[in-house]
Amino acid sequence: MHVSSLSLRDFRSYDALDLRWDAGVTVLVGPNGQGKTNIVEALHYLATLDSHRVATDAPLVRSGADRARVMARLHSGKRSLTLDVEVNPAGANKARVNRSPARTTREVVGLLRVVLFAPEDLAIVKGDPGERRRFLDRLLVARRPRLSGVKADYDRVLRQRTALLKSAAAVRRQRGPGAVDLSTLEVWDGHLARTGGELVAGRVGLLDELAGRVSSVYAELAAGGATARAGYASSVSAFGVGSAAVEAAGADAVSWAGLLSEALAGARSGELERGQCMVGPHRDDVLLSLGDLPARGYASQGESWSMALALRLASFDLLSAESDSPPVLLLDDVFAELDARRRDHLADRVAEADQVVVTAAVPDDVPARLSGARFDVVSGGVERVG
Repeated sequence: MHVSSLSLRDFRSYDALDLRWDAGVTVLVGPNGQGKTNIVEALHYLATLDSHRVATDAPLVRSGADRARVMARLHSGKRSLTLDVEVNPAGANKARVNRSPARTTREVVGLLRVVLFAPEDLAIVKGDPGERRRFLDRLLVARRPRLSGVKADYDRVLRQRTALLKSAAAVRRQRGPGAVDLSTLEVWDGHLARTGGELVAGRVGLLDELAGRVSSVYAELAAGGATARAGYASSVSAFGVGSAAVEAAGADAVSWAGLLSEALAGARSGELERGQCMVGPHRDDVLLSLGDLPARGYASQGESWSMALALRLASFDLLSAESDSPPVLLLDDVFAELDARRRDHLADRVAEADQVVVTAAVPDDVPARLSGARFDVVSGGVERVG
């Protein structure tokens, strides 16, 4: 898989940018703050409808503009597609595939597949559980784009149920427990269990396939170091659901829906008292460990980088194994953060990918193994120099 052209209109710092490049390695070189990461972010957004840098779309639109557009020509095997996404912070985004309007923007998710490795990835290892959930969900959607809709449905149910719990908590405080009507809450319990069960099942199944690859890649990066492990921690365990039931559920959505329903019943009084939704995939975590210790809080800086790198390379290996057209690799200013051994290992692993887009502040940050077409990015302009 590779992108042969990328056009931006009013995206981030670019009022207009049109790039043409080939498969293989493309290196974007320029001082920090000149717009290199904006190009990588545009490719990631086109693939996922999600930014790896900000939580909302508004910052993606150039100051003074009403909307932004990201357009690209994609090649996968013998198939070619033109993707076009219009970003509208004040309204619904729009998407086109081969110039035909998509019914929803979610229809373009997964047509372009990318794996992005960036300095922010250190937060997957060292940050809060939300960072690890985002990592897993983005990879899940890249593998199974349909689950983008499941995730959106779950988020909608969670918002509605949380609003209802807050209202019920207020009534309970003012008028007593008997004044709370639970019939509507029970309906939303069912919706949360169904959508949450499908989401958790997808995550567990994905992690089952990813964990062995993470351990293997980490062992290559840290020869002789502790064994790296990745496991799923569900919030149902805190509300009366035993480990045997969790283990038996595996990656079955119906089983997980049942476990979530059971846990919701156990959490009922606490939720009504606090006005918060205490059970569901939004409360889960991915446990990353080195030997018997959690990576968060115990791993050194070098070990944390190795774990983050192992997660991304394992993701690339998994996506590549499932298709004759491996994903596009985006390496955003990461070589400056890695020591020589990790640099060389990363370069060797990715050099043969169909397409690799690398950003760097100076040419010397990029290993010779990744020599290719070079663009200089300076003062908002992009010029091909090699």
